[in-house]
Parts: sequence; C-alpha cells; structure tokens
Amino acid sequence: MRVIVRTVSELCITVGALIVLFVVYILFWTGVKADSAMSDQIDQLQRQWSQGTVRQAAPSQGPASPPKPAPYAAGKPFAVMYIPRLGFTWNKPVLEDTAVGTLQKGLGHYTGTAQLGQEGNFAVAGHRRTYGDPFKDFPELRPGDAVVLTDGTTWYTYRIDKGPYKTVPTDVEVIDAVPRKSGYTRPGRYLTLTTCDPEWGHSHRLIVWGHLDSTGPVEAGKPAALRR
Repeated sequence: MRVIVRTVSELCITVGALIVLFVVYILFWTGVKADSAMSDQIDQLQRQWSQGTVRQAAPSQGPASPPKPAPYAAGKPFAVMYIPRLGFTWNKPVLEDTAVGTLQKGLGHYTGTAQLGQEGNFAVAGHRRTYGDPFKDFPELRPGDAVVLTDGTTWYTYRIDKGPYKTVPTDVEVIDAVPRKSGYTRPGRYLTLTTCDPEWGHSHRLIVWGHLDSTGPVEAGKPAALRR
C-alpha cells in the first residue's frame, strides 16, 4: 500500500510540475519570443524605410485616394500600428495574412480585405493573450480613439466609431467591405480590429470599427494623435 501511495504521490508531483512549466511557457516564454519577433519585424521595416527600399506605390486612383500600395507579401511586415489608448509606447508590426505563425510575430492583416488607406475595410487581427499579448487591453478601446499606422511613406490616422462589439468566430461579415453591424451603410475607407474573447479563451471575438480620418506624409512628422 505504501508503494502505491508513494507512486501516486510522485505522479501527482510530476504532473503538477509539468502543469507549472506549461503555464510558465504560455505566460512568459511565448511572450519573450513574441516581443523579440515583433521588435525584429519593426527593425526590418525601419531598415527598409531608411534605405529607401519601400515598395513603390501604384499611381493614385483619384484625388481623394491615398496612393495604392503594391501587393503585400504573405507573412511579411508592411506597416507599424500605434494605438495611444493602449499606451504611448505601444507599437506593433502588421504582417500580411492571419496564419498561426504570422500572428506569433505581430498583428495580421486579413488577406483579401482592403489595403492600408484604400477604399474598403482594412481588417487586422491580433492575440489577446500569449505571444506578446498585443491586444490584452482591447476592451479599453472607445469611440473616438485614434489608430495610427505608417507604411514608411505615409501616416494613416483612423478613428474608432464603434466597439468593442462581441460576436462569434463564424461572424465573418464583420470584415466585409461595408462591415455588418458596424453602422456603416455605404462604401468608405474603414478599419476593423479583431481579437479573442474571453481573455484566456477563443469562443467569441471582440471587434472595433473605425474610419480613415486623415493621412499625411512621413516627412511632415508624426500626426497629432501621436504627439504628447
């Protein structure tokens, strides 16, 4: 009997240790790796921009349209996002597609949605928890908040109009060109941000929607939303 009790005790200790190690991995190590990966992505972009290797934009489609970017490369960074509501040191790279590996290195642009600043819906996903917790404070976002992005040549300032809105993962209409439940009724230049809910689960999604408020050349300095 003592052998059985000792064996069961040892198994419980081993299982407990494995659980603790797994929690440490989820809470700490994935964050360390993701923070490093995101910094690398931003450094890569900044090197490209400083060396003048930003992809040339296609001709503008009209006086009201920002220049149309060249196609984004799958899994590669093309912009940096800033959200002052989440802290003035908060900045994350935006990469093309929402594959598992992509979202471990930053935010992911939904392939097939509008490009940055263009007519349609520029939709972006990010982890709420793990892999750097980029959207940990997503529920704090409010209408009127600025979401600023740059592609190395232009600043794009979007303003949140609605959210956070809670829905289910199958509700893919939230990233339509005119997103369902957003309140928008006609084509425009929109932004959608999505993340998981609850904080440590993925049964639902939180959504915010915004519109393109202004653009400006990088040479003119940071937009007002990023100035302290």
